Amino acid sequence: MPYPLDRPATWFVTGTSRGLGLALVEALLVSGAQVAATTRSTSRLQDSLTGVDTSRLLALRVDLTDPAAVAEAVRRATERFGSLDVVVNNAGYGFLGAVEETADAQVAAMLDVQVRGTWNVVRAALPVLREAGSGHVVTISSVLGVTSFPGWGLYCAAKFAVEGMTESLAAEVARFGISVNIVEPGYFNTSFLTADSLSVTDTPISGYESIRDMISQHRQMPGTQLGDPDRAAGALIALAQANGAGRLRQALGSDSLQIARSALTAELAEFEDGAELARSTDYARS
Repeated sequence: MPYPLDRPATWFVTGTSRGLGLALVEALLVSGAQVAATTRSTSRLQDSLTGVDTSRLLALRVDLTDPAAVAEAVRRATERFGSLDVVVNNAGYGFLGAVEETADAQVAAMLDVQVRGTWNVVRAALPVLREAGSGHVVTISSVLGVTSFPGWGLYCAAKFAVEGMTESLAAEVARFGISVNIVEPGYFNTSFLTADSLSVTDTPISGYESIRDMISQHRQMPGTQLGDPDRAAGALIALAQANGAGRLRQALGSDSLQIARSALTAELAEFEDGAELARSTDYARS
């Protein structure tokens, strides 16, 4: 079903107090949409929307790892606005450190927010969308959900996981009139690389000095990123209005597009290089 044109659309967006989530909420409110926005700090979200009409905003402080809290947020959104049209899973944060340098608690926290949190939102929202026979689900992944780099192993593990879940979801819910997109941004000029959003290992191990250098380089990047978050927000709205544009994946940013192309080309070449060995493991045919 297409994006509603005869009434204000209702969006349910997670991770909205900063970055791309905040830019999206602001753009949606300016466009006339109704927005249920989850965040860890409703006051920070409200303070960041100075000069914007927030009468169509429902700001919700939600622990996305708590299924009951997420279900209650969806209930409050549908009670306030009467419907859900677009659900955007955007909450998350970055982590830099070698795989060996990650602590159990850091692994659990990352997977809880990015994987369990996304899963909880999808499970809570789908009954509403299925009953309506329409809707749109967007998973904000990353180009690091397509390929990985040293130091990003934990973050990539989470993004690879939500991409796998979302790909299955898309095939499962198409019959209900629900479209699905995986959005893979590159580097955008947001707070993602600041200390508030990018965690680093607190147990550095000798031998991973290149990871230390990379962390230092990323700390110096804010303000130099190619991506414009306001344009990204506009692109997400346009994607929803185009009912997903008939594709599952959408890169955002020329850097994401270039990295993804290079990574997927190299990956296909590896599969072809190993094709003879792959075929050799079939049962022998007489």
